[in-house]
Amino acid sequence: MAKNKKKTSGNPVFEGWYADPEAIVYDGECWIFPTYSYPYADQTFLDAFSSPDLIRWTRHPAVISTKAVSWAKFAMWAPSVVHANGRYYLYFAANDVHQGEVGGIGVAVADKPEGPYRDALGKPLINDIVNGAQPIDQYIFKDDDGQYYMYYGGWGHCNVVKLSQDLLHIVPFGDGTTYREITPEKYVEGPFMLKRGGKYYFMWSEGGWTGPDYCVAYAISDSPFGPFKRIGKILSPDPAVGMGAGHHSVIKGRKKDEYYIVYHRHPLGDHDGNHRVVCIDRLYFDKEGYIQPVKMTFEGVRKTRFK
Repeated sequence: MAKNKKKTSGNPVFEGWYADPEAIVYDGECWIFPTYSYPYADQTFLDAFSSPDLIRWTRHPAVISTKAVSWAKFAMWAPSVVHANGRYYLYFAANDVHQGEVGGIGVAVADKPEGPYRDALGKPLINDIVNGAQPIDQYIFKDDDGQYYMYYGGWGHCNVVKLSQDLLHIVPFGDGTTYREITPEKYVEGPFMLKRGGKYYFMWSEGGWTGPDYCVAYAISDSPFGPFKRIGKILSPDPAVGMGAGHHSVIKGRKKDEYYIVYHRHPLGDHDGNHRVVCIDRLYFDKEGYIQPVKMTFEGVRKTRFK
């Protein structure tokens, strides 16, 4: 009973070693799909968590696992999810792929957000290293015209591709190209796109994910393809709260300019690179439309509803 009387979410918002949280609102509930933050060989599944108010969380274990994906063996990372065409799509990376190996970004589908998800293609959607970008850390963005794009890439390079309406294929841009590199200054991995006021807010992670200096920076553009000129950091380590904060997503509340940043960080005093936990704090914009630096907290956010 005491848990239901909490006034704030607390950080971390749920127990366990998790990272790279993808947050999305489905039918008035907030869902978080994170990476299971253990050694690569143990990363053979993905859990999900749902909440009606950011306070009470329900764990949905193993919504997808390597058992459901014939080509995925380990290192299932950084899910990105979307509801479209009457189905739920879950994009994931697997196998920590290098050129010449089988792995990369896959896509699975389900009839419910908690799955079970089944492999939609029987092979990776993106397997090859294109423009130097390891095919990981995919984020699916729907523009106002209904077009879906995928931003992805590790190893300091970021590509954007255009998705077909069935969300299972990559289709060429108008100029005939398929992959566009949009890498901003200091980009490492973890891309995320938010559209607000007609502007494209592109965000990404910098630094090394196992270290204390992992952080998030951003740029603003008039186009989903950039150019993305780095403005500065919005999520930085805080030696009084947590270190290595990064690989985030953003969700919007019901009120105007009510935004939440969902991210992982390393607990203070812990030096195991895999020990990462999921946290939520508020994200604010100033009057000129720039993102204000995020204040990380132990309290988290207040109870909120999405319907």
